[in-house]
Amino acid sequence: MAKKEEKVCLECGNKIIGRADKKFCSDQCRVSYNNKLNRDETAYMNNVTNILRKNRRILLELNPSGKARVNRDKMNEKGFDFTYFTSQYKTKEGAVYNFCYEHGYLALENNWYLLVVKSESPKQQPL
Repeated sequence: MAKKEEKVCLECGNKIIGRADKKFCSDQCRVSYNNKLNRDETAYMNNVTNILRKNRRILLELNPSGKARVNRDKMNEKGFDFTYFTSQYKTKEGAVYNFCYEHGYLALENNWYLLVVKSESPKQQPL
């Protein structure tokens, strides 16, 4: 009769008791293991989320009435990052609006931008 192989926790190395397919001795070890595994991805995602939230706050601040015209220098001065946005909308005429959640901007001539808010979204306080 073959002796059963003793299973050990992938995180701490302690003996595992229970189901045959169990990989961790506790929920704490499972969570800790997965947090370590996803640390790089999580840090990147948190960074992008923070940039998007900042962009949204800037657009909200520069566009309190729902429609405004702002110079790119003013947006840059506030720390706006044009690299990140959540979606795009292309009009029938071919104009492309970039959106940070419900707040959008359209590049105009001479470094001017038209700021807008999607009408189906209620005006919200900054995050």
